[in-house]
Amino acid sequence: MNAHILTIGDELLIGQVINTNQAFIAERLNSIGVDVACMSTVGDTMDAVLGALRTGWESSAVTVVTGGLGPTHDDITRNAVCTFFHTDLVPNEEVRRHIGELMKKRNLPTNAAAADQSLVPRSADVIPNPIGTAPGLRFSREGRIMFVLPGVPYEMKEMMDGSVIPFLAPLAAEQVIRHRTILTTGIAESFLAAQLGDLDQLLGGASLAFLPSPSGVRLRITVHGRTPSEADGTVREVEERIRSKVSRYIYGTDDEDLETVLGRMLAEKKLTIAVAESCTGGLIAHRLTNVPGSSAYFERGVVTYSDASKTGLLGVPEQTIGAHGAVSREAAESMALAVRTTARTDIGLSTTGIAGPAGGTPSKPVGTVWIGIADRAGTLALKFNFGEGRARVKERASQAALELVRRRLLNLE
Repeated sequence: MNAHILTIGDELLIGQVINTNQAFIAERLNSIGVDVACMSTVGDTMDAVLGALRTGWESSAVTVVTGGLGPTHDDITRNAVCTFFHTDLVPNEEVRRHIGELMKKRNLPTNAAAADQSLVPRSADVIPNPIGTAPGLRFSREGRIMFVLPGVPYEMKEMMDGSVIPFLAPLAAEQVIRHRTILTTGIAESFLAAQLGDLDQLLGGASLAFLPSPSGVRLRITVHGRTPSEADGTVREVEERIRSKVSRYIYGTDDEDLETVLGRMLAEKKLTIAVAESCTGGLIAHRLTNVPGSSAYFERGVVTYSDASKTGLLGVPEQTIGAHGAVSREAAESMALAVRTTARTDIGLSTTGIAGPAGGTPSKPVGTVWIGIADRAGTLALKFNFGEGRARVKERASQAALELVRRRLLNLE
């Protein structure tokens, strides 16, 4: 069973509102074995909506539409589906009663616009909207189904989980879709692909998507199976084969983030960490402290952005900066050791670099970052070049710093 997701609204096309509805609907449909074949977005014009409805209806067994069901003049979806299905609007007493109760609960008078929403297409089945005034609609003809839902995300989500998914799940039961995302960092997409080798042999019928980002490459495994156990078993087999080839670069799966994974490792090992940051401006400390329970292992973070703060707050020798510069192996090592010593932690971590866009030199171009780490095994610093773009440099540097600690704990460095 395949599906087309159609979202309606000028605000989506001009970028005023981020289209999160598509992702939510796609995830829910995939979870019950419905393949999403296409996503489309159109503005609030009758011709555009009718054209998109026709495309979705003719190309897919299931069409899920969101947006344009409100009470204002630009909400044209209800009239569009009436035109498309050659039907008219009729009053629905159950919807009218629900709207009245909802308005009363909110201490609002029932006005003409709210009352108008109790009119529904004659040939549609009503999908209850427990938390809003606009009812959803379901059209079923010739083995095809169209769901029409409000564009308000929390209303749409309630109706997807409460009505749409329970309706579709038995119909899609002949196929199970499973996804697993493996999270890697510290290796470029092309090198990762080379290390994985022959993908046909590796995947054995599953599919694999490479999803690069500034912080790493996500590997999404997709499997279609006849039963949940079959699909889950295939996912596990493929994941194990991938891990056997690139386990060094894998830090987590699905929705995990590196700071959570690292925090769990630090807590389990009963280790503490302190951070001295220059070019990352506190981003590492921010990420570490985003994790609940981080007070068990995170002792402090200091932002020593200027040379004076590196010497005054951390005690980095002036001669070190004078001889080698603030962006150097020696400065990064000194910062890591100093913050570990003053905080009395097991690990000291540091960053110093040139985030740009100015400040680069031929020997130290923009994007150059030294990351230092100090622990009981000793002190070291590694040099990176994260390219251009200030925000990207900071993001990549923070990711590389956390990954350096993770690999150090696993004895991978």
